[in-house]
This record gives sequence, C-alpha cells and structure tokens, in this order.
Amino acid sequence: MDDSLPAQIEIYLSHLQDLIRRGRQVREALANDPSSNSAIATTRKWQEDCGVTVNQLSGGSKAHWLARSFSEAFLMRSAAGRAVEGATPAELVTRLLDVLEQAVASLSKLNDGSNERSSASPEPPSPHRFEFVHNRELRPVVEQAYVDSRRAFEQADYDLALRTSCGILEAIVTDALEHKGLRALVASGAPAEKISEWSFETRLTVAERAGLIRSGCARLPTIARTYRDDGEKGSRTMVSEHDARKAGQVLHVIMRDLDPGR
Repeated sequence: MDDSLPAQIEIYLSHLQDLIRRGRQVREALANDPSSNSAIATTRKWQEDCGVTVNQLSGGSKAHWLARSFSEAFLMRSAAGRAVEGATPAELVTRLLDVLEQAVASLSKLNDGSNERSSASPEPPSPHRFEFVHNRELRPVVEQAYVDSRRAFEQADYDLALRTSCGILEAIVTDALEHKGLRALVASGAPAEKISEWSFETRLTVAERAGLIRSGCARLPTIARTYRDDGEKGSRTMVSEHDARKAGQVLHVIMRDLDPGR
C-alpha cells in the first residue's frame, strides 16, 4: 500500500464487502439451481475476482495466512494427495466467504489502529464464526478452540486437531440441543436422561432426528466418534491427516446447519 494507508484500507474494505455481497448472491443462485450454467459461470468469475484480491492483500506471498486460507478452501484431498469427497459449489462459496470475512476483520483492526499487523501476519483475526451459539459465554471458548484446531493441523499435530474439532462440534451441538429443550427432544424419541449424560454419538443422533442438523455427521471418521474415549493424553490410534481434515470439514458443515445464514 502507498503512504495513504487509511484510504487504501477503505478501498479494499469496500471491495471486499462487494465481493461478499456478490458471493451471497452466487450462493443463493446455486442453491436454487445447482446445475445452472449461468450460475456456475458467475461463480467461477467471482472466485477469480476473489483470488485476485487475496493475492493483492497477501502481497503475492503464498505463505501469508490469507493466501493459505484461500487455498485451503479449495483443498479436499487425502493424505496421499488423491481427491476425496469434495464440497458442493455452494459449500465452496461459503468457505470462500469465510476467508473474505477474515480479511475484512483484519483490515478493520488495522484501520482502527487497535492491532498493527504486518502484511506477513501469521494468524488471522477472529471473524466471530460462532455468533449463532446461544450460550454467550461459550462463544469465545469455541472461537479460540477453532483457531487452535487450525494451528494444530498446520503444524501436523493431527491428533490434537481432530480432538479439538470434535470438541467444538460436541459443544455447539450440545448448545443447540439445550436451547431446543429436553422435553421437546424426549417427545421426539430422545433419551430421558440429562443431555450432559448423553454420549457424543447420542448427541449427534438426537440433533439430526430433531432437525437441528442434517446428515453431515455421517462423514465423521470412526476415530472421531470415539475421540473422548482415550482421555486427555490423546488417541491410542494414530490419527491421519485425512481423518483430521475430515473432522474439520464435518465441523464446517454442522456450523452451517446451525447457522444457515453463514
């Protein structure tokens, strides 16, 4: 950026907000007709525009956190590098919107002078992904856990990444269940015990039956479903990159289920 830093920041913020607005329109068009050639073409153009902007904000550095986040939004591969179950175009748009929102949060902080990050800042700011959580005290906890899970994955600590992702998943599903209320859940066939006494698997099953989430948890790896069974010292079974990545992907799907406006 040139010497007029505040002016340049305002220009980029305006451009990012425009991209976010366009992205939401693209996502809506894809939701209405996923096979629409027009919607697909518009989506590709929007993705290209996002890539150009991210490259500019990252200073052309692929190591910049924003560039890494943008690239990771597209990556859905196994540890061997082979393609695995990919996201739908609408899901990809949602992930890219999340990246754009991180960029807005970062530039806004820099503009306010509250957090002078350099262009090589290693960590993205908190974009408040968990505003949908009903328990306000829980929001900052899961937000920090989300950052920790991403950091663990980047550092190849796949055991910690998986367990943290599952912990977040259990926390936000439990929050949704408690907000629904035990009486309503029992009426739909849930166990009569307190929700706090339910297993992780039971919470996911009941949440799906109650219509709080869809069937995304079916993709959760077996090792993730038993993440609590091995205690705080980590899983006795080696956690692969594939399993950790899959757990993170499922978490994103459930976050979208609980907050459809994301």
